[in-house]
Amino acid sequence: MKQALERIFRFIFPHKNPAMVKRVYHMPESLKLEVEFTQDGWFVATSPELPGLITEARDKEELVEMVNDAALTYFNVPRRDADVVYDEFRLGDEVIKYKGELKTRIA
Repeated sequence: MKQALERIFRFIFPHKNPAMVKRVYHMPESLKLEVEFTQDGWFVATSPELPGLITEARDKEELVEMVNDAALTYFNVPRRDADVVYDEFRLGDEVIKYKGELKTRIA
């Protein structure tokens, strides 16, 4: 049921072009992140360029989603416009790419 609602929502409100979303909402083209791996196994990401932006994730792939959620919330981007605008991050020498479908989660 939840997936059906998500698909209906995205059918009504298709994703907007990430470059356009960044431009309209004055988001930076890329984010500088500081990522810490905690003792209890979580990734915690903050941005020195965006005071107050903080998020956590259980794994690297979820980190991409959570950073996008935090950034979109930080810049007051409505859910109808986008879920993901930053689709990859560098973590040291590793590149982490968004692997999910572009969709909105409905609580």
